[in-house]
Amino acid sequence: MESHGSYGTSWADQWDYGPDPQPTETSKTNGGGAKAKYSKKVEDGLGKTKAVAVTGVKKAKVGASAGIKWIKEKCSKTTQKQSN
Repeated sequence: MESHGSYGTSWADQWDYGPDPQPTETSKTNGGGAKAKYSKKVEDGLGKTKAVAVTGVKKAKVGASAGIKWIKEKCSKTTQKQSN
């Protein structure tokens, strides 16, 4: 269904006076390309995430340990007061 004035060309061809770009061939043997690049970035990100998580767990462990010691001290002080 072409209009009478198109002479078999598309709309883009009527308004684009430059040559059409040549299609480029994608090589399948480029060493992984984008997949390898992004896999490496994801792997690096996971390594950083793991390091941050380990640090957070250590801080939580230290905090919980300090909290338990504080509770034990408070309980032992109230027990000592009651026995005297």
